[in-house]
Amino acid sequence: MDVTAYLRARIRTVADWPQPGVRFRDITPLLLDPRAMRVLVDQFVWRYMDGALRPDLVAGIDARGFILGSVLAFELGVGFIPVRKQGKLPFDTVAESYSLEYGSATVEVHTDALRAGQRVLLVDDLIATGGTMLAAYRLLHKLGAQVVEGAAIVDLPDLGGAAALRTQGLPVFSLMAFHAAD
Repeated sequence: MDVTAYLRARIRTVADWPQPGVRFRDITPLLLDPRAMRVLVDQFVWRYMDGALRPDLVAGIDARGFILGSVLAFELGVGFIPVRKQGKLPFDTVAESYSLEYGSATVEVHTDALRAGQRVLLVDDLIATGGTMLAAYRLLHKLGAQVVEGAAIVDLPDLGGAAALRTQGLPVFSLMAFHAAD
């Protein structure tokens, strides 16, 4: 079995959650399987270990991006930046707001999270509409980061997020895609 199929088989689809008509892609079964988790982490480590994509820091988006992002930072031997929801960080922060389907949200990082010019890998579990990752990308740019790539386990291409991120100048990588019919 190929690696993508192996990992994909451990992602659960939950129908009608969090609202009717939504097919939620749940990564928790993948995280529960230690072998699958090792394979998952290795896929990202191999990609970002050497060369043009090697980061100085990994930034993980609240909350599921913390899971992969912090492990990846550890494996790469670099620091980790938590990109948090507004009001969750205790020190001076810089913020970026973005639109949601029914309102808006804000993400923040500490003002001393990085030095201008540092190379940052931005990580989340999933790319849907791309709004949260775009806000995090803009936030890191405010601090002077060079964001090498936006990375996720899953892309939902029918929602257009990865394409929108690329249009905004953020290269995007995901291990697999789930279409609405999948």
